[in-house]
Amino acid sequence: GNPELPTAVNITWSSINFKTILQWQPKPSGYFYTVEIHGQTSDTKKKCILTTETDCDVTDALRNVKETYTAHILSVTSSGMDDFEEPPFAVSEKFTPYNQTILGKPEVQNYTQKGSNLNIVFQDPLTPYTFPNGSFQTIRDIFQRDLEYKLYYWKDQSSGKKDATTKSHTFEVSVESTKNYCFYIQGSIASRRENRNGQESAVLCTSIRRNILDEYGAEVFIIIAVIAIAVIILAIVLPVILCKRKRAKAAREKEPLNGV
Repeated sequence: GNPELPTAVNITWSSINFKTILQWQPKPSGYFYTVEIHGQTSDTKKKCILTTETDCDVTDALRNVKETYTAHILSVTSSGMDDFEEPPFAVSEKFTPYNQTILGKPEVQNYTQKGSNLNIVFQDPLTPYTFPNGSFQTIRDIFQRDLEYKLYYWKDQSSGKKDATTKSHTFEVSVESTKNYCFYIQGSIASRRENRNGQESAVLCTSIRRNILDEYGAEVFIIIAVIAIAVIILAIVLPVILCKRKRAKAAREKEPLNGV
């Protein structure tokens, strides 16, 4: 082999919704990398053969998502793959996609707030794996009843959160009919000890018609009251001032002119 060739370090698995990328260092100079995926029961699969990159998409080598894998990153010369002796290599940590892939963001399709009911419809994230007909599998197709979703919701402009859980694609929760609400959804795998909760969906807020007190709070009424009082005072004081000026002017006109 070529024991003088550097071997990979800082090997990491990065996986979201079962799309899995293997990454490592350093950038090769004068040699190449080849990735071998070793499963507990499956045959060894070679990926990214003679690459100068330091990442490799190994998704399709991990189709048995409940199997545990390790990656061997071989350091080879262009002709080294044909040598009888095994080239130097580094071994990754173990990786089990079913337990370790991160759940991606759910996508909210529709949400409505009618009266005291907040209704939300969402869909599962897709995976890179397909059915025989070519359609993509969702994370629900793989996790099935092990997958649940959590809804976190709160009154707009408030910090107090409530939550609800479902195994379906919908949420229906009771809310105050005069308040707007914000929310987000997050997938969860109950059987996991680690990486249990997935990525959070975008935060969305309802937009129902609210009265001015709900919209702006008590401050607006204080401002309106101050303005109203000022207008009333002005309406009372201004005629008095004008009347006094008018009387003063009339009195001056009745006075005889000086020197006449």
